[in-house]
Amino acid sequence: MQGSLALKKNITVTEFIKFLLNETNLKQIKLRFPSQKVERYIWGEVSAYELALSLKPTGYFSHYTAMWLHGLTDQRPKVIYLKCEQLEKPNHQRPLEQKNIDWAFRQRPRKSKNVANYKDQKICLLYGANTGNLGVIETEGTNGERIPVSNVERTLIDISVRPFYSGGVAEILKAYKLAKEKVSIENLLTMLKEMDFLYPYHQAIGFYLEKSGVYEELLIQPFKRLEMQHDFYLSNQMKDVLYSTEWRLYYPKGL
Repeated sequence: MQGSLALKKNITVTEFIKFLLNETNLKQIKLRFPSQKVERYIWGEVSAYELALSLKPTGYFSHYTAMWLHGLTDQRPKVIYLKCEQLEKPNHQRPLEQKNIDWAFRQRPRKSKNVANYKDQKICLLYGANTGNLGVIETEGTNGERIPVSNVERTLIDISVRPFYSGGVAEILKAYKLAKEKVSIENLLTMLKEMDFLYPYHQAIGFYLEKSGVYEELLIQPFKRLEMQHDFYLSNQMKDVLYSTEWRLYYPKGL
């Protein structure tokens, strides 16, 4: 090492990095997102979670990734979801109308294209509304590293809101079953109210709780007492649907 460097007195940064890559444990990782290419340098090995977090240090892991970290799925997701909350914006929500709900759920969901390949997985960056990182906690990653993740209650809310980042509605229903001993339904309801969605996601969440068959009716009743002024949908572009009159909700046949 010292002999190679001594050959040149005025070595450039580029040359020095190239030398380190060739002669040491330094490694270069290139992530190609649609709008940009990102380079990271690591010493030895780092987990995919640590690498993803280096892109957005204020972000946290959510959706299918959070399901995996909390043991709410037995499927190892091929996509790592890192959510970054945006700056708070003025609320210009219009009154909710049934025709607009129907139109929105007939369309394909808008999915993030901010995705890059890394080894046998993908890293997907999500941008969401500002909640002050509500319900974000620290947990242990696969290599023992400490990483931020949405807690169980927040995860169940998020996956109900964005099922296409969470393995789909059947996988979400399984997550609700597996969450039985890990979740506080009271805290989930409090958090849902605090997030103040325009859409009536309480109808979807209440449906999942009841459909899972593992929660006492006493825990589900508070969701039934919330207003249900509109018909709602469990996901976008569903085919062969059934309708729950109790929850005013369309859901896939066979769920």
